[in-house]
Amino acid sequence: MEYFLQNLINALQWGSFYAVISIGYSMVYSILMLFNFAHGDIFMVGTYIGCGIATLFLSLFSAFLPGWLIFILTIVVTMFLTSFVGVFVEEVGYRPLRQAPRASAAITGLMIGIIFETGNLIILGAQRFKFPALIKSVAYHKGGLYFTNVKIMIVGISILLMLALHVFIKKTKWGMAMRAMSFDSLAVPLMGVSINVIAPLTFAIGAGLASVAGILYGQAYPILDPYMGILLGWKAFVAAILGGRGSIMGAAMAGYMLGFIEIFVAMIFPSTFRDLIAYSIILLILTFRPRGFFGMEHSIRLRL
Repeated sequence: MEYFLQNLINALQWGSFYAVISIGYSMVYSILMLFNFAHGDIFMVGTYIGCGIATLFLSLFSAFLPGWLIFILTIVVTMFLTSFVGVFVEEVGYRPLRQAPRASAAITGLMIGIIFETGNLIILGAQRFKFPALIKSVAYHKGGLYFTNVKIMIVGISILLMLALHVFIKKTKWGMAMRAMSFDSLAVPLMGVSINVIAPLTFAIGAGLASVAGILYGQAYPILDPYMGILLGWKAFVAAILGGRGSIMGAAMAGYMLGFIEIFVAMIFPSTFRDLIAYSIILLILTFRPRGFFGMEHSIRLRL
């Protein structure tokens, strides 16, 4: 039982990364009906921006500000800056292709991701960077379980962000416009809601969330490299599809489920079987529920 609970804690941390990143995929997928395959690399860019901001703030304020306050300031500034990266991707990469075949937009996303990766290599070089520790890690041993305050912080902040986004989508005028655009992107602009406002807003929110996931990831796994967003991005994309088109709750649940499957498969089987078994399970789920956990019925008719 102790071994099970220990892996449950690890799965919660790992699933938090998938959940927060997958929400950005799900929002864009829901509103614009395209796959933003650059989102994993936006996560990478946000992580590097957070690393730079954290290093700058530590050099300027560490003498008179506590680490937790520098951590909060880093999150706020990084979200703000990375949101502009998301808006840039939408306006330069996707806006000209709204009426183009969806395959063109998908390929564009892949190319944007490659540009971010190679641009990182050109500007910063091939060396890996170490994310500064903003929160001092404190280990706890309770009843045979081992966990740290960083693990608790990652899970807690991730859940708070998802709840805040849920409230924003459900309770605000902008959230209502995003939900309406998701349901019918042709009729809603006739009611005065501009897609040229909602689309950049969606990309900005998704990029901001990805940057927070990057900062949290940097606290848990501090070694950064330009290709760190590829695998995490693809797995978060799988979680977004599994959760269902337009469902933030579904994307979050699927992200945590994917994290749980990966950790517990590695607990039972050799780690080389982890992806094989995990994605076989997901394939089986999608075979019987192709629209995902909370996908809308018309998603099937649209082949989305």
